[in-house]
Amino acid sequence: MSTSATATRSILIADDEPLARERLRRLVEALPGYRVCGEAADGDTALKQVAALEPDVLLLDIRMPGMDGMEAATQLEKLTNPPALIFCTAYDHYAIQAFDVRAAAYLLKPVRREALADALARTGRINRVQLKTLTDLSEDDGEQIAVRTHRGTELIDLADIQHCEADQKYVTLHHSHGETVCDYTLKELETTYPRQLLRIHRHTLVGVRYIQALKRTPDGQNLVVLRDNRGQLPVSRRHASNVRQWLQEHRPG
Repeated sequence: MSTSATATRSILIADDEPLARERLRRLVEALPGYRVCGEAADGDTALKQVAALEPDVLLLDIRMPGMDGMEAATQLEKLTNPPALIFCTAYDHYAIQAFDVRAAAYLLKPVRREALADALARTGRINRVQLKTLTDLSEDDGEQIAVRTHRGTELIDLADIQHCEADQKYVTLHHSHGETVCDYTLKELETTYPRQLLRIHRHTLVGVRYIQALKRTPDGQNLVVLRDNRGQLPVSRRHASNVRQWLQEHRPG
């Protein structure tokens, strides 16, 4: 598989619908730096093509005859150097299962060119072998969260989330690649990911891996200082003790 960041990256398309494959092929070939190396109409053929062609990325439908896309993805997990995986499907209710096979993205049909370009760009930043290595080093780092957006269902690495901010009925996830509005509540996020997200305010959760320090301003305001000059976030009096306790428990040495 390609290792050069500037080399043309090869894409395998697996979908049982010829028109869907043709549309994806047109989208891929319109993007610079990518080429379609092959096609498959079912999961079994997709696995054989992966072995024969060694694509960099697999665009995979889920509902197909014989071995479906999710089964094929599970088999790909057993490979020592699997392709990056992007699901392209008409069904959004498989997004949670996509976590288990470490899909780089989950796109809803009809796939938009911008969404595909963004997903392919993300696979170029870190391939699935590297992701698995990071996951082996730290169990938390491999977790992802499924977020429904106007582009479909997106998978965001939990380790990339710097903070979550509630504004009326929406919560915005501020992460390494920008901002994403989701329909989760802060309470749901806090309860589901207690090791990764810490409550610092009624309206804010912070990603614990980004906490550097807690400081107090001359006027008595508590602030969390984020690592790598990512800024500061206000901490309410009620939650300041939680931040102090976290720092004490995780301070090096």
